[in-house]
Formats: sequence, C-alpha cells, structure tokens
Amino acid sequence: MIHARGLVHTFRTRRGREKVDVTAVQGVDLDVDAGEIVAFLGPNGAGKTTTLRILTTLLRPTQGTARVAGFDVATEPVQVRQHIGYVSQSGSTSSVARAGDEVVDHGLLYGIDRAQAERRARELFAQLDLDGLWSRQPKSLSGGQRRRLDVAMGLIHDPALVFLDEPTSGLDPQARANLWSHIEDLRDRRGTTVFLTTHYLDEADALSDRLVVIDHGRIVASDTAENLKAGVAGDLVHLEVSDAAKVQVAAQRLEALTGGSGVEVDATSVRGRVARAGTVIQGLMRELDRVDVALTSIEVRPPTLDDVFLNLTGRSLRDDAAA
Repeated sequence: MIHARGLVHTFRTRRGREKVDVTAVQGVDLDVDAGEIVAFLGPNGAGKTTTLRILTTLLRPTQGTARVAGFDVATEPVQVRQHIGYVSQSGSTSSVARAGDEVVDHGLLYGIDRAQAERRARELFAQLDLDGLWSRQPKSLSGGQRRRLDVAMGLIHDPALVFLDEPTSGLDPQARANLWSHIEDLRDRRGTTVFLTTHYLDEADALSDRLVVIDHGRIVASDTAENLKAGVAGDLVHLEVSDAAKVQVAAQRLEALTGGSGVEVDATSVRGRVARAGTVIQGLMRELDRVDVALTSIEVRPPTLDDVFLNLTGRSLRDDAAA
C-alpha cells in the first residue's frame, strides 16, 4: 500500500537575514502492506509531519519516490487522493452544517452520485455508532462523536488506505477506547490499511501491527511493539531504601546484576535494568537482607514503549507531546 524509497524534503527558510536550507526528511524508506495498522511515531521536529504530508500529496518530495495505493505521489497525485482517506488532526467538518450532509457532500467531491453517497453515509453512521445524529450540527456533538464523524468523512469513498493523524487527541479515556475499537474494525471487518500518527504510546501498543519510529528525518526502527520492547536491555528494577546510609550498598548489589549497564541513584531510590529480573530478584532480596539493607518498596517493571522511544531517540514521547 505504501512503498517509499529515499524520500528527502528540504525547506528554504530564514535565519536572521540569511536564507538557509533545512532538510526535514533525510532518505526515508518505508513499506506498509495491505491490511496493516501501522503507527508512525516521532518527536516534534523529527520529520513525521513532513513525511505524512508527502505521502498524502500535500508536499512534493525534494528527492526520492513514493507510491501510495499503487500511484506515484509526485506524478499521479490526483489518483492517490482518489484512493486514500485522510483524517486530519484538526478535523474537517463545518460546525453549522448537518452531520449527515457533511459526509454526503464529501462523497460528492469524490464523484459519487448523491443516492450512493447517502446510502454509504448511513452505513457508516451505523458502523461508527453515529445513529440518531444525522441531523445534528457537529458543534453540538461530543469530542468522540466529532472524531468518528471525521472518520466517516474519510471513509465515504471506500478507500483501501486511510491516514489518521492523531485520531484521539484531546478525547477522554472512554471516547479514546471507543474509537480504538472502530479503528480495529477498519482492519478486521473491512480490510482497510491504516497509517496513524499518535502521541499516545498505549494507543500505538494496543492498535498497531507494527511501529515505525522516525527521528532527525530518518527511520530509526520498524518492528512490532513486542520485538521493540524485547530489544530494551532488561526489566527495570526500582529499589526504595529505608536508610539513606545504605543506599550505596544497595546500589552495588543491584549493579552486580545489571551486566555492566549501571544503576541510577537518587536520594533513597536505586534503579537499574536487569535481564530476566524475575529469575534473580529473590536472590537479590536475600543478599540485601544479609548485608542489613532494609527496603520500603521494590518494583520490577518490564520494558514499555516509552522505554523503547527513550532508547531510540533520547527523548520521551510523552514529554515531547506536552511541550
């Protein structure tokens, strides 16, 4: 569905009085198979938005090629747009038009006749839990309802590939979970390929078949969430020592299990990554007891996607999203 090779995009901008070239995307190679849900992740300024705009024909690449839904984004942009759905982060509905009319009118823009567009729109309203909202104005809908309406507009022409840009941004947890189920249905019931950007790592973990991470304009990882988490060096072991005078003793005992990766010490807190921590934690507890180190708590946490992201980019996606 998506096949890109050597994508480069350079912007001309000003620094003071001087015009300079800034390369936002630097040789991106990307493949997405039919029927996949792929989460596209990256810190602010990493090239994620620029890549997305190239793939949706909103920007021409400076170099490289990309075929989307079987068509070249540079030489066949109209055909690409006809065969993809795009749901922007900001949405595209008018606040005063009727919800049903918005979706039907969007279908007319794709050349669908009115009767077919209305039939298709009513099917989507039923599938996306929008029944009873046909005559409502979008401004009167909840955040989750508006996002599902945006998705209906992106699907009105029955595309095989849909781009979802931050689909659940700003939604409450219940509305997010509801939209997740509809996104999964796109793949499971309709066979739609979904390419989504998100700042929610739990969303990427729950929904995607594969994650693609971009940083400094280059793809730095492409794999399943489980494989990426398995590549992080061990489980995080977090000790809280009751006596500050014994912190260094605890740190030495934990460091002996980290395989040389070291530990972090902060006041009475000691943290380090230990491979297969569950198999050695009892021995660590006995050793700490033997040297008279009392703990107020101990936590063992398997690697998370936030750990993966921090390992790959040196930044936390959650911190970046809040910036």
